[in-house]
Amino acid sequence: MTHLSLAEHRLLDHAAAAPMLHQVQDWASINSGSRNLDGLTHMADRLADAFSNLPGQLKLVDALPVESVAPDGKVQTISHGRHLHLSVRPDAPIRLLLTGHMDTVFPADHAFQHQSWLEPGILNGPGVADMKGGIAVMLAALAAIETTEAVATLGYDVVINSDEEVGSPSSAVLLRETAQGKIAAFTYEPALPDGTLAGARAGSGNFSIVVTGLSAHAGRNPDDGRNALLAAADLALRLKAGSGGGFSCNPAKIDGGGPNNVVPDHAVLRVNFRPRTPEDELAARALIDTAMAAVAREHGVSLHLHGGFGRPPKPMDEKAERLFGLVRQCGADLGLSIGWRDTGGVCDGNNIAACGVPVVDTMGVRGGSIHSDAEFLLVDSLGERARLSALALWRIAQGRFQPGQDIRKGMTA
Repeated sequence: MTHLSLAEHRLLDHAAAAPMLHQVQDWASINSGSRNLDGLTHMADRLADAFSNLPGQLKLVDALPVESVAPDGKVQTISHGRHLHLSVRPDAPIRLLLTGHMDTVFPADHAFQHQSWLEPGILNGPGVADMKGGIAVMLAALAAIETTEAVATLGYDVVINSDEEVGSPSSAVLLRETAQGKIAAFTYEPALPDGTLAGARAGSGNFSIVVTGLSAHAGRNPDDGRNALLAAADLALRLKAGSGGGFSCNPAKIDGGGPNNVVPDHAVLRVNFRPRTPEDELAARALIDTAMAAVAREHGVSLHLHGGFGRPPKPMDEKAERLFGLVRQCGADLGLSIGWRDTGGVCDGNNIAACGVPVVDTMGVRGGSIHSDAEFLLVDSLGERARLSALALWRIAQGRFQPGQDIRKGMTA
């Protein structure tokens, strides 16, 4: 390590000494799949206990209602778990946002429920990397900061939501509100096993398109029918064929159909788009509108679009580059090589960046094979990443990050 003060050494020792592995194993023993409300309730309570050791006002926020299209095409309201929100020193001159998510992709009945050691130092388990390890790193860094003189200048909000893995539909408003007035943000998604961070991210839009046709007997009068399933398939092909360049398209599922002797009068097409820029998002939406109009006209069906672009594209702009630069220098002073690369994956960092707040959104542990039963955490990255976060927070508190404004007065520099 180089260029570290005595105060920084003390900070780093405190961060690395936190009981992170114990916390990860405890939290990963709780199934907190995005739709497992009982598990999410248990997880939220456990996290509230852990984060109550920090100062400030902590509350568990009820999720906003979210609409979803059922396989039969009806719009229904679905529930999500509570979100943790901690606000510390809201009147401080320098304010940050730190976010994470308590949900995983593994439902309550998934076979992947237990942890095991793949080899010494490599822990396999549901959510150990994505992102219960990241939450432990965040808490360790914040607890360390609270022992320093940084408390004189640094305030922060923590949001740990329960619905990130399904697009954060019930927490998007909370994220947007807490991003206001912040000079920077860290999100604790896992880094790659070699420590590489995510840079620019594509956006994401999820859509359900309800197709209504007309049923008829498949043998006696099939031409009197309007085949909704066929229309949905045609639409899927058109959307896929029209993608490429600035955005990708993934037709993921078609609900509908019935007995072989009946022309199906109902179908729901599920499709995802990943635009790279705001202009690409507009182009994707124009494709949807054009393709839907053509299918309605040619198949004699009606179509209704539900959903939207819930994750805006996250570019690597000048403010983001400065924040990445600070993290990279902190890493260098800790003997770590910090690099990043663009990705098509999305997270809450997309939504935070859309608020004009620069964000590094892979400040969590090193790990891999996420969203599968091979998910693993490199245990030595717990202390490593806690130290990296603590040092970055400390230096921001010292005024060493300038996002393009006077961070103490909010005036343009």
